[in-house]
Amino acid sequence: MIETERLILRKYTLEDAPFVYMLMNSEGWLKNIGDRNIKSVADAENYIQTNYFSIYEKYGYGPYLVSLKTTREPIGSAGLYKRNNLDYPDIGFAFLSKYFNQGFAYESASAVLKFASEKLRIYEVFGFTLEENKESIKLLKKLGLSEDGVYTYEDGEELLLFSK
Repeated sequence: MIETERLILRKYTLEDAPFVYMLMNSEGWLKNIGDRNIKSVADAENYIQTNYFSIYEKYGYGPYLVSLKTTREPIGSAGLYKRNNLDYPDIGFAFLSKYFNQGFAYESASAVLKFASEKLRIYEVFGFTLEENKESIKLLKKLGLSEDGVYTYEDGEELLLFSK
């Protein structure tokens, strides 16, 4: 578990499936990350089990549920992802739209980077985003990552590549 001034970040559990279903079907997720074909809470449970638990076990890190410290209400996700074709993990973040522009993405992503360097001894990370996702570009730069070219995703989609 990672704590910040306003947030708690922790590994996902199957009980988080209703939130994952909601987040992955939010307008921001679908527009900027893509459709993961999560059409039910059961699909979300399967996604967590297949994609999140395996990365936790294999690498000791992964995506984290971000909740408000005061109410424990889940508001988004931030964490590290390991791509098979890259040497270093990449940082990812997504929040429900009602939590945009309140500093939660920066606060949680900064905490993930601090955790990565201090606890996991990971000092180099990547970041990816769509060229039109100006908010993510701004956040990646604020986190200290620099634009480093283009990354072609497994499905052929080209994303801006950032590195630190």
